Amino acid sequence: MDSRNAASDMPDPDAVEFVRFCYRRRRVGWPELYDEMCAVAGRGLFRGYNADDLAELGIGFSLFGMPALAVLSARIVAEEQALRRPVAVMITADVALAAVSDPEPNVEFTPTQQSTLESRDEGTFEVPVRLAMVPSGA
Repeated sequence: MDSRNAASDMPDPDAVEFVRFCYRRRRVGWPELYDEMCAVAGRGLFRGYNADDLAELGIGFSLFGMPALAVLSARIVAEEQALRRPVAVMITADVALAAVSDPEPNVEFTPTQQSTLESRDEGTFEVPVRLAMVPSGA
């Protein structure tokens, strides 16, 4: 991956996994993440790849490769942080299903369902509930 057009090229999937591996070892940002990547490459902790193997994937540790590595790292860190954001549960009623107050002539109900329908008050009906995961603060 050439550092001049790193933002437009798709990085090697192994390069992405290398950065993700390093970030998950130490959840830090740039430049601490760069230090972690150098340590991992120096010890061959990611699939036994050393710095030369990683250079073939587009991970450059030189001064000239650093801008591309910083862009890739920032993208991976943002993705990882988005996965860890808390979510809130929002309860919504499925109004289309709840609008049935009288059974259709062609719909058959079990005796239990029929007695439930007959014993309800005229103005009330049960509303099915659907849970949806949404980002917190939405």
